[in-house]
Amino acid sequence: MADFMRKVKALGRKIAESGSIIEEIKKRAKEKQRTIVLCEGEDKRVVEAAQRCVEEGIARIVLLGKESEIKAANPDADLSGIEIVNPVTSPKLQEYADLLYELRKAKGMTPEQALEQAKDSTFFGALMLKAGDVDGLVSGACHSTANTLRPGLQIIKTAKGVSSVSSFNLMIAPMGGNKYLDDGVIVFADCGLNPTYTAEGLADCALATAKSAKEIAGIEPRVAMLSFSSMGSAKHENVTLVQEATRIAKEKAPDLALDGELQFDAAIVPEVAALKAPKSLVAGHANVCIFPDLQAGNIGYKIAERLGGFQAVGPICQGFAKPLNDLSRGCKPADIVCAVAITALQVCDD
Repeated sequence: MADFMRKVKALGRKIAESGSIIEEIKKRAKEKQRTIVLCEGEDKRVVEAAQRCVEEGIARIVLLGKESEIKAANPDADLSGIEIVNPVTSPKLQEYADLLYELRKAKGMTPEQALEQAKDSTFFGALMLKAGDVDGLVSGACHSTANTLRPGLQIIKTAKGVSSVSSFNLMIAPMGGNKYLDDGVIVFADCGLNPTYTAEGLADCALATAKSAKEIAGIEPRVAMLSFSSMGSAKHENVTLVQEATRIAKEKAPDLALDGELQFDAAIVPEVAALKAPKSLVAGHANVCIFPDLQAGNIGYKIAERLGGFQAVGPICQGFAKPLNDLSRGCKPADIVCAVAITALQVCDD
């Protein structure tokens, strides 16, 4: 255990020395050089973010929209190096419409309906992703979450072996760090997508979040399955759900450092863990926290953000067969750039 903790602290120092974790994410995204489609060329924030992504070398960008209108609305923008595609006039429109028809004909979609639907920028972007013409998709700056996730669920679908899509937030400690976090970051899930979970769904969320923590935040995951009970201290059907999810997750990933059920203090405070879960290797050292439902997760991350001064990055989608992420409609260009970098890191190497 001491050896394990030394490695974790060394990784935390490495991130600290290279700047913020966001800068580290951007740096690693640059090395990947993925192609990301931004579906909302009509939004000036998206255009600015696209320009910054190309200028900083974070990713190759495909921007959807009418080129003449984008240029007219952004006269000072440098669009060199950005591929601009108009879904309505694209030579690939019919090819994508045929793909959509094949995917949705069992649900009653006609070829004519598929052609019309494929003209929608978010559907067009999802079809580009499905066809392998881009590596990831980011949308939602000026459209609803449903507008982004519907094409994702209908076209990209969930990854093999995953029962449901979920989301996570990177919670970055304020300047000066946090005494319970050696690497300055903790990952919360699910804070933005699924209101309720089955035990299997919660287990899948935990496994997906552990994978995301390693791939995106660069941390070795130690996963706490959160509850208002620690190791059987309370009896309730809500506790039973978390216990069953913990059992399933351990069965699916026996080598993962995961334990539960744990109260939040038992998960991150060594002194409390020694009292409430003395045999657990995760308790007192967790850096990934899985909340039992969306209500708890959403409240938890906003408390950490508003009272604790943590920077909340996300929610970031996980569980799709290919990377697809939704933006907040109140996002800033810097948030979009960050989402592009994270999406790039979610791409699986073949």
